[in-house]
Amino acid sequence: MTDDPTTGSPGERRAVAALDAAGIRYGLTRHGRVRSLAEAAEVRGIDPSGIVKTLVVRRGEDDYLFVLVPGDRTISWPKLRALLGVSRLSMPDAATAQAVTGYERGTITPFGSTRAWPVVADLRVPGRPASIGAGAHGTAATVDGDELVRVLDAQVADVTDAEDP
Repeated sequence: MTDDPTTGSPGERRAVAALDAAGIRYGLTRHGRVRSLAEAAEVRGIDPSGIVKTLVVRRGEDDYLFVLVPGDRTISWPKLRALLGVSRLSMPDAATAQAVTGYERGTITPFGSTRAWPVVADLRVPGRPASIGAGAHGTAATVDGDELVRVLDAQVADVTDAEDP
């Protein structure tokens, strides 16, 4: 848990309050902006695959979900569409993503989102430490991946592919 929830940006404070309310153990890292996945992993002390991106996906009109994607992977649209039983999915633009989560791109997390959208976690998220965004650029919460999917009631499935080199 954090030692002082009053520090940080409003987004960070909202995310930290939600992490606390969820009862999940976490370590908070404030490192400022980074230029690459490798740099983020190094300053967070975690393997690049343990960095978990929170992506907002649109299923339909006012129907979104969060997809938790390991840092070294990308969403597999065919796998995700098959899992959700839909023929179309899209990524909202930055303004829409902020409007439906309360967070700007690069800071999005399910914790403290203005709406509690469903969560899908790639099957590689549980079973290891996970470093997830914490509501501000350069701020992350490192949690147990199993606890992350449990507290978010995430559906766990194979929804990613390896990123192209």
